Amino acid sequence: MNTPSRSAPPPLQLVGCGILHKEVDHLIRKNGWNLESRFLDSSLHNHLARLSNRLNLALDREDEKGRDTIVFYGCCHPEMEKILTTHHTLRTQGQNCIVMLLGHEWFMDELELGSYFLLEDWAMGWRPMFAEVFGANRSVVREIFHASHQGIVAIRTPCSEDFTREAREMADYLDLPLRWLDVTLDHLEGVLAEALTRKSTPGAE
Repeated sequence: MNTPSRSAPPPLQLVGCGILHKEVDHLIRKNGWNLESRFLDSSLHNHLARLSNRLNLALDREDEKGRDTIVFYGCCHPEMEKILTTHHTLRTQGQNCIVMLLGHEWFMDELELGSYFLLEDWAMGWRPMFAEVFGANRSVVREIFHASHQGIVAIRTPCSEDFTREAREMADYLDLPLRWLDVTLDHLEGVLAEALTRKSTPGAE
């Protein structure tokens, strides 16, 4: 007697910040997770109203399709928990994407050194971002950064392309020393796996 075939469950939809989109997609493929991804522009962090609007809109669309979601964001908006509750979903654990990548202890060690974290996505678009957020006066921008940071820490992952030139240009513009961290995806992988486990647990949202 032939056993009826069971169709695979529909994939979960990950909606999140695009800052680590290559890394997240790599881990989805590596682990064979039944998970599809949709990423929002990382520059939305500079505009809280736009961030909440875009995130709510993306989740609304998935709700309309009847799809279950996971949110790949940290505590990036003061109403993040309200957004999650409204859409009956949950997010990856961690204050921000750097914590999810490095882990809390390493992140805090770098903060104590006055590090400003630079990822590839930010490095590739730092000039227009600075102009929009801080203005075009270089001395003012440098004063802002020097008040709270001792140096630039550029983070490379196995998915990063070469952004050496952009990182050096940014460090020179800010007159801050530049150093590099090579980071594995082990901690990020654990964060994503933990979120998927919670999603599969009834009443986890």
